[in-house]
Amino acid sequence: MQRIGVFVCWCGSNIAGTVDVHAVAEALKSEPGVVFSTDYQYMCSQAGQDIIKNAIAEHKLTGIVVCSCSPRMHEATFRKTAAAAGLNPYMVEIANIREQCSWVHKDMAIGTEKAIILGKAAVAKVNLNAPLTPGQTPVTKRALVIGGGIAGIQTALDIADAGFPVDIVEKKPTIGGKMSQLDKTFPTLDCAACILTPKMVDVAQHENIRIFSYSEVTDVKGFVGNFDVTIKKNARYVKEDVCTGCGLCTEKCPMKKVPNEFNLGMDNRRAVYIPFAQAVPKVATIDPNACNMIKNGKCGLCAKVCTVGAIDYTQKDEFIQEKYGAIVVATGFNPISMDKFDEFAYSQSKDVITSLEFERLTNAAGPTAGKLLRPSDGKHPRTIVFVQCVGSRCDAKAEKGKEYCSKICCMYTAKHAMLVRDKYPDTEVYVFYIDVRTPGKNFDEFYRRAVEEYGVHYVKGMVGKVVPEGDVLKVQASDLLSNKQLHIDADLVVLAAAIEPDKSARPLATMLTASMDTNDFFTEAHPKLRPVESPTAGVFLSGACQGPKDIPETVSQAGAAASKVIGLLAKDKLTGNPCIAHSDELMCNGCSACEKVCPYGAITYVDKEFRMPDRTTVIRRVASVNPAVCQGCGACTVACPSGAMDLRGFSSQQIMAEVDAICK
Repeated sequence: MQRIGVFVCWCGSNIAGTVDVHAVAEALKSEPGVVFSTDYQYMCSQAGQDIIKNAIAEHKLTGIVVCSCSPRMHEATFRKTAAAAGLNPYMVEIANIREQCSWVHKDMAIGTEKAIILGKAAVAKVNLNAPLTPGQTPVTKRALVIGGGIAGIQTALDIADAGFPVDIVEKKPTIGGKMSQLDKTFPTLDCAACILTPKMVDVAQHENIRIFSYSEVTDVKGFVGNFDVTIKKNARYVKEDVCTGCGLCTEKCPMKKVPNEFNLGMDNRRAVYIPFAQAVPKVATIDPNACNMIKNGKCGLCAKVCTVGAIDYTQKDEFIQEKYGAIVVATGFNPISMDKFDEFAYSQSKDVITSLEFERLTNAAGPTAGKLLRPSDGKHPRTIVFVQCVGSRCDAKAEKGKEYCSKICCMYTAKHAMLVRDKYPDTEVYVFYIDVRTPGKNFDEFYRRAVEEYGVHYVKGMVGKVVPEGDVLKVQASDLLSNKQLHIDADLVVLAAAIEPDKSARPLATMLTASMDTNDFFTEAHPKLRPVESPTAGVFLSGACQGPKDIPETVSQAGAAASKVIGLLAKDKLTGNPCIAHSDELMCNGCSACEKVCPYGAITYVDKEFRMPDRTTVIRRVASVNPAVCQGCGACTVACPSGAMDLRGFSSQQIMAEVDAICK
């Protein structure tokens, strides 16, 4: 029998407000193995930890139970406290009486009764606990950043500047992401390219950074410190190490009418192309779906004009295997499709565009060389209507858009409105909004400038319908403040489309065994204490893959993710979790059920020799667990039909002891 100490935390009034902590401590004194029980206002404080240390020494405790908040908050704290007092840290059990009792029960009698039950369950488990010793694994001192937007760029630069090698994998032919498509940035209205391009060049020139552009991650195996990653490098039919980026092939290619993805299909590119002038790497790419030479063996003009012989029509996709100690997800976002919002006539008129398309129209490198012209006829628009929250803050029952606020739309619309009024003061600008949200530094002042200084007409109300009539867009809307229906003849309508995670996020999360929310944003390990870490050890989050963000917030999170990676890669060895699966080889029947359900690939089967009672030997197929790979999820213990698989620290016997304590 163990000698157990019980320590009940008040957590100020968080717990003590709806749980009688004294009664809990008194009730647990009579439990089997308990030799000491007390309560204290803040058990996680230094004074509270000293109480635990002194009790361990004075009462010769072999295990402790702390009734407090979630183990996600302070389990590590109390384990370190126990270890400092000479007690094995895995002889510590946390009974969560805050989230599971005080925060969900208003009645003190009910909350107290439940807290006592949870405490009894924890005591029952500690009575069966055994000291565990964590193993150690070496760390591969190389990081992988998935995504080459501003989040991935900043993360890679910060890690590389700390002296660690970094690989960036970007699915497009160039890094830069969405920021490379912008004209100006809020709230300073400085040039997006002027900020981004130097960073792209820094990435290209950094001795610790490799860029895998036009590539994607296809497989991830392993665990924190030792990830095995397969990268598919798509054939661009141009030798990267030979191409000089002169652009001669892009000028001579006869296939001219391929929709230009960088300009969102608002103009055309050729079958061989460089996405934009500042692309990194500055290497041409041949679109195999448009190239006549690749499709039917006719043409080959680009190879003829290439003076360095960089064109290679026989190039194949290449698969690269690499090891990494840490992985950063920076997969970014995309505007949602406008297909379900036909009330705005997006599919009916070229003059109804999204905000990102508007960015390209105002960009000097865009399809109109920076001149604001209507896509339908090339004329200058005299009246522009901006529609906010298209697809954002939608009713979940409508299944049309997103319930969440996309966060950046109010500010970029204010930016667009100001730029139009500044460059074309004769143009009337209307902004229809539900609410104006300006949560960042100097954001509210920026919005007020649009109204007060630039004379933008902000109308609280929604646009109900847009009807194309000839060369005019009939906009029907409501003004909620004056309680009027408005009818505006607009030349251009700009929709502030909601943003959503990139489509690559969901399959990538499956490969990484990372968590996602219902909107396919990556979920952080803890929203306050671990905001840039995934629940999967060694996987970190950067930028809009975790939620809607503007550029300053994205860069801040990128730096935070980089600091976590640097802290990990700085270690020579990592201490593993000893609460891992193990197999009773005498009970194992070699059925492979556990191997099939293991999400980490930690279980393999080996042939082992057993000596029978009659001294004969037999060869049996049994499960073998790799302790460095196992993450202790317990899936195998549930799937094992013979009961051979068990989890150290969470054995079937321990769990049943907890159930018995709760039920008696």
